[in-house]
Amino acid sequence: MACGKLKIATCQFAVGGSIKRNARQICIFLREAKKLKAEVVHLPECALSGYAGKDFKTLDEFNWQLLRNEMRTIMALTSELKLWVVLGSIHQLTTPNKPYNCLYLIDPKGKIVDRYDKRFCLSQELAFYTPGSRFVKFTINGVKCSLLICFDARFPELYRELYKKGVNCILQSFYNARQKKPSIHTHIMRQTMQCQAATNHFWVSMSNSSGYYSPYPSCIIAPDGKIVKQLKQNRPGIMTNTIDLSRKFYDPMADFRDMAIAGKLSNAPKTVKDPRSKDTKSL
Repeated sequence: MACGKLKIATCQFAVGGSIKRNARQICIFLREAKKLKAEVVHLPECALSGYAGKDFKTLDEFNWQLLRNEMRTIMALTSELKLWVVLGSIHQLTTPNKPYNCLYLIDPKGKIVDRYDKRFCLSQELAFYTPGSRFVKFTINGVKCSLLICFDARFPELYRELYKKGVNCILQSFYNARQKKPSIHTHIMRQTMQCQAATNHFWVSMSNSSGYYSPYPSCIIAPDGKIVKQLKQNRPGIMTNTIDLSRKFYDPMADFRDMAIAGKLSNAPKTVKDPRSKDTKSL
């Protein structure tokens, strides 16, 4: 049985176009997470930078220097508080390449130790962002973690690959917010993530922006697919949950998952030699 415990603070707030305002709220969450004895702070997609297409219409006048300055402030506070931080932002590439929509992984020394770049971008996002091409994996307290972003949820192949890599916990950041009214996302996004958790036996931390209107709040999903804790919809908040790999959860796929992934799409021990089996058109 795998062993390891990790206390995650999952956060949400109304991510906006002001880098300074976003940074202030992020720092508030970091200090609160320390008081709650969290080890990892998980923040929404584009939490520091704001989200292109919603919070600003173009990147032409984007203040990259301010973004870097506020990032350094957050990194210094991360070092002071001795926390791991998963921080949504954008990462500038060399002109004419568009930036990445990314998650920075900051360690307790305040150093960026890795960066996940959103692999699947919606068609409208491709006007602003370059899709990434690599997984990010890291281990804290024996818990193997990986990072994904929003629309990645629609591609079960990503989760299967992470399962094969031995990942225990997905920290996935979202920006489903500032919508004009309720949408289909209320009925599919968290449900999709519950399915990904249950079929791959992952823990999942979902951090979403709470900017009005947000169709669903942030939550923690257990490996059996159950939402075990959630924040209030359209309100800023922080919650903690402990990932405990020694806990047992319902997993009817346990004996058959690896077999199915290997391409054997039935758990029959052998082909039945029976004429009534071959006859598929009679009673």
